[in-house]
Amino acid sequence: MIKDTLKELFVRDLKRLKKEIQLYKDESVLWEIENEIKNSGGNLCLHLIGNLKTFIGNGFADIGYTRKRDFEFAGKDVPREELYKDIDATITIVENGLDKITDLQFSEEKFPIKIWENETGLAFTIIHLHAHLNYHLGQINYHRRILDK
Repeated sequence: MIKDTLKELFVRDLKRLKKEIQLYKDESVLWEIENEIKNSGGNLCLHLIGNLKTFIGNGFADIGYTRKRDFEFAGKDVPREELYKDIDATITIVENGLDKITDLQFSEEKFPIKIWENETGLAFTIIHLHAHLNYHLGQINYHRRILDK
């Protein structure tokens, strides 16, 4: 039910992330920042991958991922092909992780990893993670259209 809908939305939007990265005409622009733009498209991509591997991958798929959050925002010049592979891997991780959640868990359980000061419900947190993906996906789209001329 809700799990299948969320899985479809995550997969759709991670594929959109990959498409946004592909649409950069100049790969080096992926890593540029300018004026009030604080995060590059490449760094936002790394952040989204790290976020989903951490919370869905570790929370449900037991992937044993060690997050490098500082690198998500400070790393540079990761080849586009590597980003594609990481996005594809993240799609698989999200699908596998969501497949392990039952409908009963969605309605009754807390998210297995404490993200904020207060614990949150599983459904709330998964929906938040999808909204977070789309927030940054929009930023990447604007970053590309503004800087990749």
